[in-house]
Amino acid sequence: MSTITEAEKRYLEKILDMGDGYVLDYTDATFGAFFERYQVRIHDQKYCKHGTSKAKKMRAFWELEPDNLVARVLEEMLDSYEAACIINATGANPSVLAKCREVVARLNGVAPAGGIGNGKDFLKQELAMPNVDKLPIEPQFATIIEARLVEAQVTLKAGAHLSVIFLCGSVLEAALLGAAQREPAKFNKARTTPRGKDGKPKQFHEWSLAQLIDTAHDVGVLKLDVKKFSHALRDFRNYIHPYQQAAQCFTPDKYTAQLCLQTLKAALADLSGER
Repeated sequence: MSTITEAEKRYLEKILDMGDGYVLDYTDATFGAFFERYQVRIHDQKYCKHGTSKAKKMRAFWELEPDNLVARVLEEMLDSYEAACIINATGANPSVLAKCREVVARLNGVAPAGGIGNGKDFLKQELAMPNVDKLPIEPQFATIIEARLVEAQVTLKAGAHLSVIFLCGSVLEAALLGAAQREPAKFNKARTTPRGKDGKPKQFHEWSLAQLIDTAHDVGVLKLDVKKFSHALRDFRNYIHPYQQAAQCFTPDKYTAQLCLQTLKAALADLSGER
């Protein structure tokens, strides 16, 4: 049982937009998939004690689960909220968000770590396209990765913004998978390592991109800012499914594509030790 207070719940419900039974922009399917990464079956009967809406299941989750698990879930949700505000150029609620960060910090027993920062400031960083030879990928895949990096830059100039996002997402996943395969002991012992029903770490090819991102940060491979923007890139990469894109009314622009490419360059720089 978490120790979230009634006052803290008010801040969290405001940021997570839980007033009408929803939680952010999660569908039932994506809500379930999100919690699966934490070995939580959020649609099980135990979380329906107050009702079957996503917001009511979230409130039951707060009541039933321990502080450390609730903190991990809330931290990623707050990151998603903040990243969406940056990429969609909508106004975040800084004062309420800061309070929510304090809640997560308290649940974790640590001081607040601060927010994601400003997307425009992130874009101002001078990041070169990394040397593919320094990335943790098998040599036979280097040519493919290099070609996709070149294509991402070409499609950005051509205004093919959705293509940029898909290319960036695919390269990020390949590079993080390579990092895990290069240091299996480190990745398999992290607190965020996904595990099967037998409690053993899943095979790396079974890891989702979200799990690769979280664990890469957990073991010190990705910096915090890159972790947070990488989750935003992952969210937008999922719009490769047309129905998902239509459901969210998502139309990427040049700014979104630039931010995704910058995120990829930063992540690859972290992986190659150049940042």
